[in-house]
Amino acid sequence: MNSVFKLSNIFMILLGNAAMALGIVMFILPNGLMTGGTTGLSLIVGHYTSLPISAFVFLFNAVMFILGLVVLGRAFAMTTLLSTFFYPVALEFFQRIPAVAEGITGDRLLSSLFGGLFIGFALGIVIRAGASTGGMDIPPLILNKKLGLPVSGLLYAFDIVILIGQMLFSDKEAILYGILLVMTYTIVLDKVLVFGRAQTQVKIISDRVEEINTAINREMDRGSTLIHTATGYLKKEQDMIMTVISNRQLAHLNRLVTEIDPNAFMVVAKVNEVSGKGFTLPKHQAAGHR
Repeated sequence: MNSVFKLSNIFMILLGNAAMALGIVMFILPNGLMTGGTTGLSLIVGHYTSLPISAFVFLFNAVMFILGLVVLGRAFAMTTLLSTFFYPVALEFFQRIPAVAEGITGDRLLSSLFGGLFIGFALGIVIRAGASTGGMDIPPLILNKKLGLPVSGLLYAFDIVILIGQMLFSDKEAILYGILLVMTYTIVLDKVLVFGRAQTQVKIISDRVEEINTAINREMDRGSTLIHTATGYLKKEQDMIMTVISNRQLAHLNRLVTEIDPNAFMVVAKVNEVSGKGFTLPKHQAAGHR
């Protein structure tokens, strides 16, 4: 069974699509803001025709789903199945609730920021569940498979074309707010994707490596790796400690190292994701790097 169809993942996919639909209906549509993706394309079609936005999204998603199934295969299509058909239903549902469809603010700045928060959060949790939102995600993947063109570049290119299409009938302020909206949901998406996974990597150079290493292993219950190094000026060979800790443990590690060797040299860096023992695996499941 595809991992996408685990109960927890199904819930996250449905929640993500509902959040995106709610953000679109509550902030984007009432204030005439621009956006990218399938929703942005539906705004263009809706401007020139009487076709309801939810109806266009449903039809477009269905066509893209079939194309994805034929070109990209059944496994990929299964990851877009829920989003393809649930998102337009959620969109139509929220549009039928007057209190939601009327929006909660007429301030375009607030709408751009909060609309971006909703969309970025929604995209993030759907992707973290191992699924795709379908729609405009699929053409770049097809072109990548057939022509070898980069997916990220194609996604940006399609979004730019969609935004330009909306510029033809949008006022100047709407264009600026649309850019702000896209920037906001891009930043939020990045944050959601690494939320709870980001850790801190610390490299420690000291004359008292053994003591510090033992303290990290015993007092902080963290693994470590000893890397053989040589100093650049004196060419002195010695071991360097590398360890990965949670962000909250950094102050504790700093105090521990300073107490043992006040002259220790520490390099601290953020890492977006760590997998393995003590992080994504229980400590009893894998051999550590102690």
